[in-house]
Amino acid sequence: MPTPPAKEITQLLRAWSGGDSQALEKLTPLVYAELHRAAERYMSRERPGHMLQTTALIHEVYMRLVDFGQVDWQDRAHFFAVCARLMRRILTDFARSRRTRKRGGDGRQLSLDEKLYVSPEPAPDLVALDEALTRLAGVDERKSQVVELRFFGGLTEEETAGVLKVSQETVKRDWKLAKLWLLRELSAEQPDGR
Repeated sequence: MPTPPAKEITQLLRAWSGGDSQALEKLTPLVYAELHRAAERYMSRERPGHMLQTTALIHEVYMRLVDFGQVDWQDRAHFFAVCARLMRRILTDFARSRRTRKRGGDGRQLSLDEKLYVSPEPAPDLVALDEALTRLAGVDERKSQVVELRFFGGLTEEETAGVLKVSQETVKRDWKLAKLWLLRELSAEQPDGR
């Protein structure tokens, strides 16, 4: 399926911002596949058997977008940047709620058809990543935004540069430095120093 032109998506976003409810109906099928791919990319980094499925994540993003009210959408990249931020919040909130004893977060959920999953790498701790990104934002907001857009939103370097209104080289440099900073931060959080 070919990707719809960015201009068409931008026009529909602006119409939606202007109160045209039919624009959202026309927009949804155009952006759904791309949102699904972004959510799939992120969910592929989660542990196998994650309770939240890709489709549920996208639907939660849509529900929050509709509740957002009036947003002055700039363009397609701005839309996907907002969706990336929403995905990050949803997944982080979900991870936090799973960790609380009150909600049984320490218990292990089993399904009737559970299989043995073996992974060479442990699943990233989303809460720790979120906390590290928040600390990074305190040091360098733009680098934090680059990670959010690239990692959570699946935006390209070019799209990220457009959203942040910087050059692709700046995005490339920020992405590299932010990954190193986060690796150092997340490694320091490991109790055994790994």
